[in-house]
Amino acid sequence: MSASAHRLDSVCVFCASSGDAPKPLMAAATQFGQILAHAGVRLVYGGGGIGLMGACARAAHEAGGRVLGVIPAFLTQREAAFTRVETAIVASMHERKMRMFKESDAFAVLPGAIGTLEEAIELLSWRRLGLHTKPIVFYNPDAFWDPLFALFAQLERQRLLPAEFADCWGQVDEIEDLLPALRAATPPESAAEPIAERA
Repeated sequence: MSASAHRLDSVCVFCASSGDAPKPLMAAATQFGQILAHAGVRLVYGGGGIGLMGACARAAHEAGGRVLGVIPAFLTQREAAFTRVETAIVASMHERKMRMFKESDAFAVLPGAIGTLEEAIELLSWRRLGLHTKPIVFYNPDAFWDPLFALFAQLERQRLLPAEFADCWGQVDEIEDLLPALRAATPPESAAEPIAERA
């Protein structure tokens, strides 16, 4: 399948908002923002100006990239909304996630905590239910996400998940491999489908 048959204009990044994140993770988020900008791919993210999310957005913006932040009004102070880029202020976390979903062609999951985990699991649930075919790829430095992957394997061993669930997501160990992995997993435009409103 040629690259021209694939649609990857916007990538949503889920990642930590903690300003205490380790420096290597902050550096990787910065690098990924630059990668997206240089590739002409819009970054869609949670709208904050701190932590990995802030580093990624700031880097994409400073490299001349397109950025859309989506943040609930109640988090604009707590997560220091990065208003130097296009920012949509929404009413709730649910509206935030749906807007980010609709604005994105694929999803990159960088290291994060409860919020990142919740976002990733919901996306995987929607994918498992057949509500979308958009790629989901985890950046897994130093085996960061291995405990989650081990849980998936446990669920499969207990026959609570089918083996094909593993086809719902991918992983890379190096940040420079993340965008190529998302491109490779992006379905042709004819196969792309928006999430059904039945979700």
